[in-house]
Amino acid sequence: MKDYIVRATAANGQIRAFAITGKHLVEEARRRHQTSPVATAALGRLLCAGAMMGSMMKNETDMLTVQIQGDGPLGGITVTADSHANVKGYVRHPDVMLPPKNGKLDVGGAVGIGLIQVIKDMGLKEPYSGQTILVSSEIAEDLTYYFANSEQVPSSVGLGVLMEKNNRVSCAGGFIIQLMPFAQEASIAQLEQNLKEVTSVTELLERGETPESMLEILLQGLDLEIHDKVETGFFCNCSKERVKRAVASIGKQDLKDLILEGEDMEVRCHFCNQAYLYTVEELKEIMKQGKV
Repeated sequence: MKDYIVRATAANGQIRAFAITGKHLVEEARRRHQTSPVATAALGRLLCAGAMMGSMMKNETDMLTVQIQGDGPLGGITVTADSHANVKGYVRHPDVMLPPKNGKLDVGGAVGIGLIQVIKDMGLKEPYSGQTILVSSEIAEDLTYYFANSEQVPSSVGLGVLMEKNNRVSCAGGFIIQLMPFAQEASIAQLEQNLKEVTSVTELLERGETPESMLEILLQGLDLEIHDKVETGFFCNCSKERVKRAVASIGKQDLKDLILEGEDMEVRCHFCNQAYLYTVEELKEIMKQGKV
């Protein structure tokens, strides 16, 4: 079954909500980047959030980037999503291993202290950019803080990734619930009560809850109205032709040196780890075409 996002409202539009199951997209990221369990959990949480945030965007060509820069051993996480909820991402140091903390993967320790930045390219002259500090480095709480402080939208974000003993992804997903400016006190109180009764996203996913049933639990008593369902997945639009620009950017002299030494050049895409090989003949062609 494919991963998907549900988009909904509740309390006659006072609340908007998104929920995702992302096991397959997170497993694809783990497989491509060969991430350790804690790196998979960190990247997986941000991929699920990025996919939901991408699905909030209105225009076909809108793009969203979420970057976490922390002083922990992961060294940072970058995720990009489009308005169709296609998402891709990577961690700078995918093989980081840390001992568990309180019986769970220590995502906060792996990320460390730092900043979260959200960049939205909506076809305007300048992209929108907002930045806040990491309050817990567990990612969900950091995004909750980001929405409230940078976008002035009171929100609740829940994210979770559960790993199997063989390092495969058992389940992954989450939710984003946001209050509209006209939300009434009674609706807010009911939502807060519902959120208190949910212990963790992974517990919901582990017992087989779907995005729809997660929202039914979270928005119980608030007249949930599900609007649509959007498929999501790990998708990278890189190609040998696109990566050629990166090859050209290394400079004329460096390319000449490689050609003189008779060395092929391998370039990997950061986002999906796909390798592209450029032979000496292809490097000569890039120079001949004036791409350098």
